[in-house]
Parts: sequence; structure tokens; C-alpha cells
Amino acid sequence: MEINDLTPAERRIWDAFPRGEGVDFREHPDDSSVDGAGWGPDRTVRAEVLRALLLGAGRTEPGRVAGLKVKGAKIVGKLDLRYAVVDHPIRLRDCWFERKPLLYGAQLRALVLGYSTLPGLTAATLRVDVVLRLSCCRITGPVRLQGARITGGIFLQGAVIGPSAGEEADEPALQLNHVDIGTDIIAMDLTVHGRTRMNGATVGGQVNLDDSRLLAPGGIALHAENLTVGTDLRGHRLEARGTVNLTGSRIPGQLNLSRAVFDSPDGVALRASSCVIGEVWLRNCETLRGGLNLRRSQVDMLHIPPETWPETIRIDGLTYRTLAPHLPAEQRLPALEHEESGYLSYAYEQLAGAYRTAGDEAAARTVQLAKLRRHRRTLPRYTRLWGLLQDATVGYGFRPLRATGWLLALLLTGTIAYSLAPPRPLKQGEAPDFNAVFYTIDLMLPIIGFGQESAYAPSGWYQWLSYLLIVTGWILATTTAAGVSRSLRRQ
Repeated sequence: MEINDLTPAERRIWDAFPRGEGVDFREHPDDSSVDGAGWGPDRTVRAEVLRALLLGAGRTEPGRVAGLKVKGAKIVGKLDLRYAVVDHPIRLRDCWFERKPLLYGAQLRALVLGYSTLPGLTAATLRVDVVLRLSCCRITGPVRLQGARITGGIFLQGAVIGPSAGEEADEPALQLNHVDIGTDIIAMDLTVHGRTRMNGATVGGQVNLDDSRLLAPGGIALHAENLTVGTDLRGHRLEARGTVNLTGSRIPGQLNLSRAVFDSPDGVALRASSCVIGEVWLRNCETLRGGLNLRRSQVDMLHIPPETWPETIRIDGLTYRTLAPHLPAEQRLPALEHEESGYLSYAYEQLAGAYRTAGDEAAARTVQLAKLRRHRRTLPRYTRLWGLLQDATVGYGFRPLRATGWLLALLLTGTIAYSLAPPRPLKQGEAPDFNAVFYTIDLMLPIIGFGQESAYAPSGWYQWLSYLLIVTGWILATTTAAGVSRSLRRQ
């Protein structure tokens, strides 16, 4: 390119480049790049001029760091830096791009496009040594960054991406699959119309999606299978219209989705199966609209209030150590009824284990009792009677005092009945003095003998009452022994 071909606007950039000085075309600091299509020639720059500067056509000055630093320009034509190696920082802030920049396979020092308006960005396998900033950009087409390697971080806070139209409408709007980010992905208040893909991405620090909106109704809002982060994945007040899929992800810190909104009524709202996560936070969330899949995941702490669990869950193989907030077992148990595959003994054992870890043995016993009752409902009707009997008498061994109550009630009944009408002695003059209390105990507990039962014989309906006390006593003794034995085996 000949220097004499430059327009006045381009000349300003050409002369400032060797010293890395900024060129600001804005008429007012509040100018918005959204209006860039109407900017005149005094703010118009050809993309080929910028390309020529970046690839060595401009001069440099010793002792100065050359770089492209432009604000408020209308960039026409195609900024084609495919496979280019650029040693100068690129800062094109508040600019309007006529065509999407092509950065496929490029190696750059730094790329800053903050507050700019673009029809898309093609930068797969891009290499950036410092940072990539797309903060507050308005990008109407797909952002293709798959396979990018960025030593620093990606900044997307406040950006709006999509919706795409035409042939690109079916593409994911934000493509970060298999990226390798040295530090963080900062994307607070990001809005994406369409799918966000992060499959296989590796992030050295955190992924921050606080206050973001991922909008793909009826589809996948966030597709992040096998994501690996160094610390946390944050989505505080995240709005996800569509499925959030984190299958196979590794998050050693927090998966913090507090106050998030999940809306996928015809599918799975949150899928985090086969994950390894330090802490899962769904605190103060609305009830998930759609299913929740946590199968085979390993979590140290699970913070999910009862009202957050949706109507359909899949938690087969879910392992967790503690559960928050700490609530009575009666408030936690209904969620286990929502398991899609039906009764899962493992789910009850996990919940009981969490209560034991918290030192709440009473709640753990309540969960174990609920497990046996739930299991009883899966048995054939004719086999449920023995379970019902154990439940009513001793609560399967978890409520031993219940048997005491039954025994006391029967003892009181027998004592009153036989006090009103003592049975006749079998041998006059040889029988011990009659005692209604010990006579009733003799009937109910045959293994204990006070000499009353063998010395007296009731008649009439009192004889039927004695039969009832004998049978009931044996049943209580047997079920109590079976329940206590089962409880001891669990311990």
C-alpha cells in the first residue's frame, strides 16, 4: 500500500502507530458504536490499512512500543489476519465493523475490541499472549473461538451476542469449545441469544457468569461437557432459558448458581452428571423448570433447599458428604420421591450418611425408616404384611419405644379386666395370691414366669383375652428382636 493513498483519518492512525499513541474519532465520550453505520468519511478507515500496519508496512521508532490504538472508527472492508503473526497490541475500542474480522490461526500479543459492534468474529485456533477483551461488544453473528489458546483471560462482561440470521442461525452463538485459558473467563452480565458451547474447555482460574442471560429456549443454553476449571464456576443470578449441560466437568471449588433461573420445561434444566465438584450451590433459586440430573457425580457439599428440587430428578450414584442447609429429615425426604427411575436405596443411604456427618443421628434414623417404608411399597401386596407389622410395632427397629407403648397399653387393659373379674384358681388352696398385673405379664411374656398363669384359668371372653395377650406378646417380642437386630447390623 502506498502512503499517499491514505485518507486523513487513516493518516492519523498511520502516524500514531509507531509510538503506540491513541487516535480517538469520537465526537463525544458517550458515542455508541451501534450507530457506526451512519458515521462519515472523517471516521472511516479501511481494514486493509490496519492490516498493512500490523504486518509491518508502517515504520517503527526506537525506544517506543508500536501498537494500534483506535477509538470510535468505522472500519470498512475485511480485517483479514488469518495465520498472521502480529507482535503489536491491537486495541480497537468503540469501533464499528462492516465485516467480521478474520483471525483464524493468528498469533497476537493482545486483542481489545471493547464496546465495538461487529457482525461476527472468526478466530478459531487463535493464539493470544496477553488478553482478549470483548467487553460490552454488540456482536450480531457467531463468535468462533474454538481451540483458541489465551495466556491471559477472556473478558466478555456486558457483551451481547446474537441472534444470528441466515445460514449462521443454527450455529452456536458463542463457541469456546476446547479453548485453553490461562487465567479466567470473565463474563458477568453477558447476553447470548443461542447456544454457548464450552465443551472440553480448560480454564486455569474461574468462569464467571454472574447476572448473565443464556437464551436458547427449547435447546441447550450452555453446553459445557468435560469443562475443567481451576477454581470456581459462578452463575449468581444466571438466567438460563434452555438446558445447562455440565456433564463430566471438573470444578474443584464452587459451582455457585445461587438465585439462578433455570427454564427448560420440556427437558432437563440442569445436567451435571459424572462431575467432580467441590461445592454445588443452588441457594435461593426458584424451583427448576425442567429435570435435574446429578447421576454419578461426586460432590463434597450440596447446598440445595427442598423447594428448589424439580418434579423430576436423576440422582442415581450421586455421592455427597454434607448437605446444606441443615433441615429436618422430613423436609428432605419428599425430594427422593421424585427420582425418575423409582425407588433408590442408595439415595436414602446417602441422605442418612449426610445427617450422620452432621451429627444428627435422629434424622439419620428417620431417613432409614423412610427407606424401608418406601421399599415396602415396591413389594407384592402379600409380602407387605410383615413389614407393616414391624413398622406399626417398633418402626423397623428405629422406634423401639413404640413397642413399649403397645406393651403398656396391653398391660393396662389386662390389669383392669382381670381386676374386675379374677380368674378361678386351678387348685384351691395351692394357688398363690392373685395379682392382675403379674398375671397379665405372665401371659404377654411367656419367657418370664411369676407363677400366675399356671395357677389360674380364665373363662368366657376373659379366656379369649388371654389368648390375645399371649399372641400379641409373642408378636411384639419377635418384631422387636428382628427390628433391633436389623438396626444393630446397620450400625
